[in-house]
Amino acid sequence: MKAAVEAAGLKAHYMIQPLGYHTPDAGVQGFIDLPEFPFGLEPRLITRWDAARYARESYDAGIRFIGGCCGFEPYHIRAVSEELSAERSGFFPANSIHGAKCLEIHTKPWVRARASKNYWSSLNPSTGRPYSAALSRPDQWGVTAGDSLVKQHEEATSAAELEAGRLHKESLGN
Repeated sequence: MKAAVEAAGLKAHYMIQPLGYHTPDAGVQGFIDLPEFPFGLEPRLITRWDAARYARESYDAGIRFIGGCCGFEPYHIRAVSEELSAERSGFFPANSIHGAKCLEIHTKPWVRARASKNYWSSLNPSTGRPYSAALSRPDQWGVTAGDSLVKQHEEATSAAELEAGRLHKESLGN
């Protein structure tokens, strides 16, 4: 998109507001198609190091308004802030974790050995949950805005609407 805008001779300000979740297996409607949505997404949270890497890549691509959406936590915003500190006159928030240097004084040697940004930014963390699936199988409802099954309303969902949803899901083999 940026290349096309520049090729057209236009000037634009770019912003990004990513999710704070890893969702490579999401369906047509994104993370709301996942069976973990909305109350079981915590194991998919990105790390602060993922947020910092995303901020750096976004900034290097010319994006100057970098925020976060669903799943972004205060520590993610802090990681973005720390990653872009040089671009912001070198400001570091108090008690910075920048570069994981705070671990250099830990009492355990195996923790001190992790006192580098490289260790944490290249870590592929586990969920820690026994038998946890690597990826989920989205429900594949295949419905989007405008479909009667996803029309929002103020009143509670009726029994007939719940039954229609159940039948639709069964027809998909889910």
